[in-house]
Amino acid sequence: MSAKKESLAKTVGVVVAVCLVCSIVVSGAAVGLRQIQQENKKLDKQSNILTAAGLYESGMSSDKIASVYNERIQRRFVDLDTGNFTDKPGGDGAEYDMYKAAKQTEMSQKVENSNVGFQRRANVASVWLVKGEDDAVTRVILPVHGSGLWALMYGFLAVDADGKTIKELIYYQQAETPGLGGEVQNPNWQKLWDGKKLYNNGEVAIDVTKGANPNDPYEVDALSGATLTSNGVENTIRYWAGEQGFGPFLKSQAWRS
Repeated sequence: MSAKKESLAKTVGVVVAVCLVCSIVVSGAAVGLRQIQQENKKLDKQSNILTAAGLYESGMSSDKIASVYNERIQRRFVDLDTGNFTDKPGGDGAEYDMYKAAKQTEMSQKVENSNVGFQRRANVASVWLVKGEDDAVTRVILPVHGSGLWALMYGFLAVDADGKTIKELIYYQQAETPGLGGEVQNPNWQKLWDGKKLYNNGEVAIDVTKGANPNDPYEVDALSGATLTSNGVENTIRYWAGEQGFGPFLKSQAWRS
């Protein structure tokens, strides 16, 4: 073998060896970090649920978050057609994600006559019940999602035990324009929802509008310069509080039985 060919073979060998070592290191890191990523994702979800429950405190440790969550929050499953509690889809040993279920025809149904930005919704939804010290339900937390300007926005709507009064609306995932539609995550705007009423004479009556009257129980001031995002929020709440969403569940007040 000529010196040139021998040098080329050595170079190729070194490159292959380096690539092999790098792939092993990257694969090992991915496997090693997967559990940490899953734990962080779980902690973030629990933090958002505690915020909607009015139980989150700034600076809470991960252990405290898990402790309060396990003590005060109960996850249940609701058949959206009947409004009644139901068993966990797939049984106790399986994890359930209503957003993944919405992509499976046998576990979901088509959204009819709505402009919420998605085509199907799961037949069964997760809800979280907030328990007081006497073990009575003080709030019901509902997962909601719907269109914004750029993409779907995901959040939690916390409703008082009366099934009619909003306590919190928080968004934890959105891709809206910072300073405009992105203000859906501004705590000052979120506070505007506290005490607003979902229904007027049995019909969903929430109105996100510019120059809203703060004393009107159904009006919430729209985000400045973000009309489409504000419309998306209104459409989201109207859908999920309506008959295709959690309307039957909220009206049945199944958590009282």
